[in-house]
Amino acid sequence: MQSLPGNFRYALRQFRLSPVFTAAAVLTLALGIGGTTAIFTLIHAVMLRSLPVADPGRLYRVGEGDECCVEGGPQDTWGMFSFPLYERLKAETPEFEEVTAFQAGRWRLSVRRQGVESAARPLRSEYVTGTYFSTLGVRAFGGRVFTPDDDKPAAPPVAVLSHRVWQTAYASDPSVVGSTFIAEGHPLTVIGVAPPGFFGETLESDPPDIWVPLQQEPMMNAEGSLLRQPVSAWLRMIGRLRPGASIDGMAPRVTGVLRQWLQNDSGYPANWMPDVIRMLPKQVLNVVPAGAGVAVMKEEYGRSLQILLSVCGLVLLIACSNVANLLLARGVARRGQTAVRLAVGATPRQIVAQALTESVLLAIGGGVVGLLVAMAAARLLLALAFHSSHFLPISAAPSLMVLAFAFALALVTGIIFGAAPAWLATRTDPAEALRGSGRGTQDRSSLARKALLVVQATLSVVLVAGATMLARSLNKLEHQDFGYQVQNRVEVNMNRPPATYTQPQLAALYRQMEDHLNRLPGVHGRARCQVRGMGTQQARASHVLCAASPKCELSRRIDEENRVELPLYRRNVARNQLDPWRPRSAAHQDACRSGSQPDHQQHPNHAAAD
Repeated sequence: MQSLPGNFRYALRQFRLSPVFTAAAVLTLALGIGGTTAIFTLIHAVMLRSLPVADPGRLYRVGEGDECCVEGGPQDTWGMFSFPLYERLKAETPEFEEVTAFQAGRWRLSVRRQGVESAARPLRSEYVTGTYFSTLGVRAFGGRVFTPDDDKPAAPPVAVLSHRVWQTAYASDPSVVGSTFIAEGHPLTVIGVAPPGFFGETLESDPPDIWVPLQQEPMMNAEGSLLRQPVSAWLRMIGRLRPGASIDGMAPRVTGVLRQWLQNDSGYPANWMPDVIRMLPKQVLNVVPAGAGVAVMKEEYGRSLQILLSVCGLVLLIACSNVANLLLARGVARRGQTAVRLAVGATPRQIVAQALTESVLLAIGGGVVGLLVAMAAARLLLALAFHSSHFLPISAAPSLMVLAFAFALALVTGIIFGAAPAWLATRTDPAEALRGSGRGTQDRSSLARKALLVVQATLSVVLVAGATMLARSLNKLEHQDFGYQVQNRVEVNMNRPPATYTQPQLAALYRQMEDHLNRLPGVHGRARCQVRGMGTQQARASHVLCAASPKCELSRRIDEENRVELPLYRRNVARNQLDPWRPRSAAHQDACRSGSQPDHQQHPNHAAAD
């Protein structure tokens, strides 16, 4: 008992003699530590981890807001810009060594490899400036990345593929680099493959598959191009700070540039300007760190993760109270043994050290099992939160920081639930304990056990009550009445066809699609809704809503990628989901054409804000 290894051997021997107690304590702690570690794993991935780029601490984002759309309008806290406004802001930020602009949303391009593929595949695209990869500090895995020369109107069309799509869609074929691809009916050359693990500047589900220079956007979108429209706010902006430079004073400067631009060069309609001038004092631009990229997922899930971490902390406290009670009960059963050790000369310090050693070893065992629980729980949470995603760049495997957190949590947990039993062990009177079975003696640990039971009951009631209220709220949200039918409605979403489609071709395509759906058994009717931009912009998406019986064949005819195969459409636009970047401007309008059934209402997810 004079050394730490001796305490370890003694503790392990005691655990072997009490397997039921050991298993109960380890599993109880595993649930508490595992749940807490699972939430911390997601917090680390979503809120703490930096981008896999060079020197992320020097990256700063101009603007932090996310409330806007291609139709523009005042944003209050700005975060998206038109290309003309980006160029103005770029000229006013000399503190940056390099600056890049990139598309805020995710559109899909219909892409096929020339001479190899006969049918196109939909790739999630992102338009970026030629300085995108150099600003982020990312080098190519194969080939090369963009340079400023690639982002000129007269430059040959080029593209960079993500490493994941290069592996999964093109089987890691090295000949892809340098090959010609047909995107939206236009040839372009794949000049490189991004490094593995690079998912772009934004942590999100289904990140970009292909990056295209910003100056190629007019070629892809023709008359629907956004590049030179001063109204359309569709770009975000990140800069790399020069060594030794500071962002002090940058935010007020760019805010002044923004307000001046809104008054004089925004291109907003004349009837907007009175409101724009009135709201001008509220229009601000902040400069925020961007080492973790654009914090869309952090803003969306950060609060929920913090609440879940607090709840798991309460569960861990309950587990600690439970194990502490087990140790107290075990200490009562071992009072005679403790009395003998004290009688033969063991000091209270040695008794405490031995008790804490046992509790810490139990906690470490619970932490090891808890890591397995954490990995399974993290995967389950990700699967539930992103059930419709095809790829999520978040790993449930514990990182070094997560492992350090779990180890520290296990040590703290062991000390917390082991402190009271260790202290009470030193309060044993050898004479009283040796009288035999403890008759006539007072159990000093009874009060502590009662207090721990009160703590367990209180925390359990709080958790059960909170869980019950949450379940009732979710049930009401799930079954609320929207005032129209939503049962047995099936969505088919697709992006706008390539710019090469003429209006007669579009009309024929939509008629063929509607006729195809109407012929499916179980489909009682259909309605189509097109999302349009301002002016003469072509429709960006088409949503087909079908009223169907529960066993409608339509659900079986849509494959795992939500693709409905139509001969006119197959070679140009394959699977296309609704763009997750949904415009939210008041000027946004939907042009909907209903089908033959008058009672078919619009899906609740397709309100005017879509």
